[in-house]
Amino acid sequence: MSIINQILFQTLIFIFFSFKFVLAEDLKEIGKFKDWKAIKISDENNKVCFAQSKPVLQSPKKNDREARLFVTFRPDEKISDEVSITSGYEYNTQNSIIASSGKSKYKFDISQDNFAWISSNKIEKKIIKRMKKASRIMITAYNKSGSQTIDHYSLMGFTKAYNAAKKSCT
Repeated sequence: MSIINQILFQTLIFIFFSFKFVLAEDLKEIGKFKDWKAIKISDENNKVCFAQSKPVLQSPKKNDREARLFVTFRPDEKISDEVSITSGYEYNTQNSIIASSGKSKYKFDISQDNFAWISSNKIEKKIIKRMKKASRIMITAYNKSGSQTIDHYSLMGFTKAYNAAKKSCT
């Protein structure tokens, strides 16, 4: 099985468990740290922890979208530091989804429906290192009609939310 197929399979499992967890009401907010939250979802057999944030600025302004940036830990699947996003719409597969902070740029190379991921854990670790140092990160993506959106995320509180999520899943 190719790495992309493995990641997509694991993502589908994650989504399945997420719905199962939410229905079981085992969702717990670990803490709120400025513009970030740390959350834990668990049942007696599995747990998922993540840091998440909403954009502080969205362009174009007229579209009210449910965008989020996540860093997830799934210890039962031996997954850590998984960076993912949703811009609140289905992505156009003809265009790249790019995270940028300062001069650093990172490409989300896997997208499915409303979510996108980075396939390389090495690159995920680089983006997390950048997020710990920077004050803002921007996600540029394109919807199905080809229109560009840019979501600006504050990184104030990211390190504390990241650390709390990581600690809750160890």
